[in-house]
Amino acid sequence: MGTEGTCSRGLLDTTILRSVEVRAEFTVYPFRAGEDPPAYVHAAIEAMNAAGLNVEVAVLGQVVTGEAKVVLEALRQAQAAALEAGATRIAVNLERRP
Repeated sequence: MGTEGTCSRGLLDTTILRSVEVRAEFTVYPFRAGEDPPAYVHAAIEAMNAAGLNVEVAVLGQVVTGEAKVVLEALRQAQAAALEAGATRIAVNLERRP
């Protein structure tokens, strides 16, 4: 790692991340279609909500939109919570919003 807020490749620092909006779609596995979401999905959603993000629950995953710094940290928390609750895999698709 480089200096505070940057990585060794010189990517965005945390001040830039505050001005970038992202959309993150994440799916927690094992996926169970047609059932109430399992505890590990609820754990991930609760972690995102705790970060102040509204989670859109879709058929194949969950979606959040917000400031990159907030979303990325919330994803880290959500992944940890889901794995602790029994998830075996978390797939994340992240895109920068215009």
